[in-house]
Amino acid sequence: MRGLGSAIWKLIEEIIKATLIIITRTLKREFNKESCDAVIQFVKFGIVGVSNNVAFYFCYVVWLLAFRRFGIFEVNGYLVAQAIAFLISMLWSFYWNYKVVFLCQEGDKRSVIKSFIKMFLSYAFTGLLLNSILSILWVRILHLSEFISPIINLFISVPINFVINKLWVFK
Repeated sequence: MRGLGSAIWKLIEEIIKATLIIITRTLKREFNKESCDAVIQFVKFGIVGVSNNVAFYFCYVVWLLAFRRFGIFEVNGYLVAQAIAFLISMLWSFYWNYKVVFLCQEGDKRSVIKSFIKMFLSYAFTGLLLNSILSILWVRILHLSEFISPIINLFISVPINFVINKLWVFK
C-alpha cells in the first residue's frame, strides 16, 4: 500500500496510540509496545470488518434488485444474492486483512492461496455455521428479534474471527 492509503492507515495508528496513552495515563497504568500493537491490530481488524459488512450489504442489495428487475431467481433470489455477496465480501476482507491488518514480518513468507483457503474456512465456520446456530438460539429459543440477532452475533463472531485470523489464517 502506497500513497494516500498508507497515510490514512498511519494516521489511524497514531490516533489509536494517542488514545491509548491518554487512557493509560488516566488510569495510571503502563502500556507496553506489544500491547499497543495488539490493540492497533484489533482496531484495524474492526475497521476492515465494518467495511466488509458494508460491502456485503451493498452487494447483496444490488444483486437482489438486479434479480428482481430481470425476473431471475424469483423464489430464492435472496439466497443467491447472499451467496454472491458473501464471496465478494470474502475477497474484500481477505485483501484488506492481508495487506493492512495481519502484515507479514520482515523475512517471513506466507502463501496467499493457503491464507485465502484458511480464511474461507474460518469465515464459513463463524459466518455461516456459528452465526446460524446463534441466530436459532436468539430467535427461536430466547425469542429475540431477527433484526437484533445478527448484531448480537457480531460480539461473539468478531473476536473469534480475530483470533483465528491472527493465530492460524495469516501465519
